[in-house]
Amino acid sequence: MASSFNGAHHFVIENSVINIDNTVTRSAPANTTSLNELHSRIAAGAIHDSSERCDAPKCHPETRVAVQDEIYSWIVHGDQDPQPTKIKWVTGPAGSGKTSIMGSLSEKCSSEGLLGGSFFFSSSSPSFGCRSKKAFVLTLAYQLAQHHPGLKSVIAHVVEKRPEVFQKNLHAQMKLLILGPLQEAHDYALATSSKSVVIIDGVDECELEPTSMGALNESDPKVRTQMRSREDDQLEILQVLLQAASNPSFPFRILIASRPERVFRHFFEAGPFAPTLTLDENYNPDADIALFLEAKFAEIRRDYKLSASWPPPHTIPLLVKKASGQFIYAATVIRFITESRKHNPYTLLRIVLAARLTDVHSGLTPDTNLDALYTKILQSSPDPGLSVRWLWVINGGLSDPASNGLVGKIYEDIYGGLPSRPPAQFINRLLESFDGEAEHLLGDLHSLVKVPSLGDELKTPYSFHHKSLFDFLGDPNRCGSLFLAYGERSAFFWKKYFDVCRSKGFSVPGREDALHLSIYFRLALRLVDVSSMDPSDFDLPPSNIDWWVRNSVSGKHDIRVNIPRLNIRRLFNVVHNGVSAIGTTVEEDADFGVLQFWIIASRRNGRYRAGVPFSSIGSFQNTVLQVSSLRIWRFCWTVMTLFFEHSAT
Repeated sequence: MASSFNGAHHFVIENSVINIDNTVTRSAPANTTSLNELHSRIAAGAIHDSSERCDAPKCHPETRVAVQDEIYSWIVHGDQDPQPTKIKWVTGPAGSGKTSIMGSLSEKCSSEGLLGGSFFFSSSSPSFGCRSKKAFVLTLAYQLAQHHPGLKSVIAHVVEKRPEVFQKNLHAQMKLLILGPLQEAHDYALATSSKSVVIIDGVDECELEPTSMGALNESDPKVRTQMRSREDDQLEILQVLLQAASNPSFPFRILIASRPERVFRHFFEAGPFAPTLTLDENYNPDADIALFLEAKFAEIRRDYKLSASWPPPHTIPLLVKKASGQFIYAATVIRFITESRKHNPYTLLRIVLAARLTDVHSGLTPDTNLDALYTKILQSSPDPGLSVRWLWVINGGLSDPASNGLVGKIYEDIYGGLPSRPPAQFINRLLESFDGEAEHLLGDLHSLVKVPSLGDELKTPYSFHHKSLFDFLGDPNRCGSLFLAYGERSAFFWKKYFDVCRSKGFSVPGREDALHLSIYFRLALRLVDVSSMDPSDFDLPPSNIDWWVRNSVSGKHDIRVNIPRLNIRRLFNVVHNGVSAIGTTVEEDADFGVLQFWIIASRRNGRYRAGVPFSSIGSFQNTVLQVSSLRIWRFCWTVMTLFFEHSAT
């Protein structure tokens, strides 16, 4: 008897009962283990319909119609163009509505079966996977496996047979997990409509992956030229998408949205791509902004039982003019009016309309009115300067812009060594001087920062509504007296950080202190930056340093995960840079869980000295011997000895 599946290939039968010649065979879920392994590596929050994006902006009904229609026409009918191309770039300044348009298009294409996959980068995401390239290809491959049965078993087979794929670079992952399976499942590729699209948003928000930060002796000019930047990672993403589009087996169009930064301009100017779509006045954003404001003011009138004459007739045209084509301005106005806890809509609207920046801008720019609005909102805090300090720490931005993306880039995100952003309650414990200070400072800033609801702060991090807030705060010409230089941001963070060490606990104790201290000690092994921080400024007694060091290196607080293994080499090289007596370097396989030790230096007048007498040599011996191997202890001892010998000269 011939087989029932003679000649068949690349099909999947799951959870089925098959009866052949009175023999019953029950199949198991196909490749479940491999697909579960793939799922564990993806950035689920970056997919267009993820729970993390439930509050993500979408185009308000009847707005951005012309833009969406033009893009949708390219997706569906682009193959009829005189010179068909597979990649299209949508660009525009911050706040022009790119993410809203991409989100609405993703929903439309998904409902019509035209979406091959999506990835929304977000610099405010609590998950590092949504802010870096690490899970980019893996997430696209998983979506293809889930949405297209013809590829499911092929992709699962690759994961099973090539587990090292998770450690490959993006180009290799694209070849193994997407292009290879598409070519192997050629029947599927041929049958798939060329009208399908992959949508990628916010590539300019992709941050530098910690493991790709390169060598660590940043004072060496050769090393400085070799270090990667976030722009390198962004370019790698563009190149891997071009790699896919250039492969005949890849049936999808690719839609990319980003700001018009240099790396994107140069990339799209060099290749044969579809015409760039720039979100400017040609798409009449003013009319769409007016529609949005009219609809939102109508909602406010209903919610507050306001008169039909509110707002006054001149209000919407004036706000549209102030928006200068930036949807983020209109959205921030509405959030400010609806989410303030102190004033009524009449008063809040008057505050918005009165916002001006006569002392900062010498001339009007598209950002002028947005800057005025941000300034007015921040000044509504009882302590604007302290609130801005909190915002910088919440954002994790302590890098020095003067470093030109090199030295400061290592610490661009102070939470980069953690698997996810710390919960809001940890930030409160770290920064609060009195119970309730977080609400005191941030209570009127909900239009700028997303504050977790009561009960969620133990697991949900703070996040921000839009990246443009830190473009504003990072430019002294835009934010004026609210500007904080790198040194001020860094000093505030380190003072709060070592206040915990001085008190051997948080200033405001709480029931979850064990969890919060665990996060605190995990940060300890990543954050001590010998080039920018001097512990002697904090007058810490040796017993407090002992408390900090013992907990940091003891392993009690699960600090041995997600700590870049290059940090220990960086410590050695930076502390001893220029000391000719040292001819050794730290081995690659050094125990990177033991970082910083007692050795924190400050560099003054070209010389290194001990910051503080962190502990006795006996205490050093005992602690390190308890938590590390003899080889690592010898290394620590060598560093300590040479360090103090050099300090004494």
